[in-house]
Amino acid sequence: MSTPTVASVNDAVVAAPAQTCDTDLAEHPSIFDLVPGYGPGASEDDVIPDPVVRPGQLPVTYQRMSEDELHERILAAKETLGSRLVILGHFYQRDEVVQHADFVGDSFQLANAALTRPEAETIVFCGVHFMAETADILARPEQHVVLPNLAAGCSMADMADEDSVETAWEQLTQAYADETVLDDDGNELASVIPVTYMNSSAALKAFCGRHGGIVCTSSNAATVLEWAFERGRRVLFFPDQHLGRNTAKAMGVPLEQMPMVNARKPGLGLERQELLDARVLLWPGFCSVHKRFTVAQVEQARAEHPGCKVIVHPESPMPVVDAADASGSTDAIQKFVAAASPGDVIAIGTEINLVNRLAAQYPDRIIFCLDPVICPCSTMYRIHPGYLAWTLDGLVEGEVRNEIVVPDAVASDAKVALERMLAALPKVAQHEVDR
Repeated sequence: MSTPTVASVNDAVVAAPAQTCDTDLAEHPSIFDLVPGYGPGASEDDVIPDPVVRPGQLPVTYQRMSEDELHERILAAKETLGSRLVILGHFYQRDEVVQHADFVGDSFQLANAALTRPEAETIVFCGVHFMAETADILARPEQHVVLPNLAAGCSMADMADEDSVETAWEQLTQAYADETVLDDDGNELASVIPVTYMNSSAALKAFCGRHGGIVCTSSNAATVLEWAFERGRRVLFFPDQHLGRNTAKAMGVPLEQMPMVNARKPGLGLERQELLDARVLLWPGFCSVHKRFTVAQVEQARAEHPGCKVIVHPESPMPVVDAADASGSTDAIQKFVAAASPGDVIAIGTEINLVNRLAAQYPDRIIFCLDPVICPCSTMYRIHPGYLAWTLDGLVEGEVRNEIVVPDAVASDAKVALERMLAALPKVAQHEVDR
């Protein structure tokens, strides 16, 4: 993959740190990797779990290498390792890393892409922790999965921890203990089906596998909810409230039947009738990046560019999705841009690295991010060429560094939920259609 022809997000941050959401983004990730929190640019609402295991710092040798030196080391290691290695790069990853990826895509696309390289001994996942976990679950037993920087977590995924979900599930089980739900044919349905977004830990995917639930992506969320409603009266959707709300609303579920649960409160903070009337029980999670988009930004884009088209990710708040011309997954956003005509102006509400990459790919269109402040995914941003070079050099030396291993007991249940998702093929939902 060739280097983008426009300045990368990292170059822009270094050149003008005052224009970013956090000036510390101009520093090398190793500088802030040992600091509690999700890193520069993370929302102040992102409360990191406690306790947190932090990795050791990147060796000073790699911290001091120039970009050119790191680039050459990565190329040399790839040449040495050959087909024994496959590098996966998420859409939101910085360009300095993506240029070395064998595959670029969203988390599930990449996990599946790795399956096309069965000869690879090591899968290096340039993304965040839950993505590497999914790759390990789907990989062959003898394959190793590496996350170059173990500090690359996901604040949204951490907003739904296993203990809290188990607590909520116990309360729901008690609340619906006397309920009998039948479908139109008289068959008994479950009172509630758990659905977890791909952006969640392996433990929560396993929870869904054990309790008749399923995993969804932003591409197939509508199909997955239909699958769940065929089997249950209602859905517990976690961790992203916005994807759940936007998807269910587009399917015709009234907002009053989508209450937010609070696992820390008795009865989940809801009246009994609210629990009984609910169709989708939403977890109070969110994405720091997509939460930044506002209706005011949409209005400003239209005021400055009359006739422009606006597309946002469904992790954005509902008013933003409603104000946009379209919403959809990262893959849907790319297809939307590809289908546009030369000269079209497109405002996009998603992570800045993907937006800039699309702008470079389609120079005959005016493409820009709705949020004028440079603010990449704070945890994805921790994957730096220095970490990639260090892990690849380790492989050349016969050492697997930063390996992600999901315990067999967890992986088996999680794989059940993932396989159910595989059968729920993505389709175009109403909210993904250009209105």
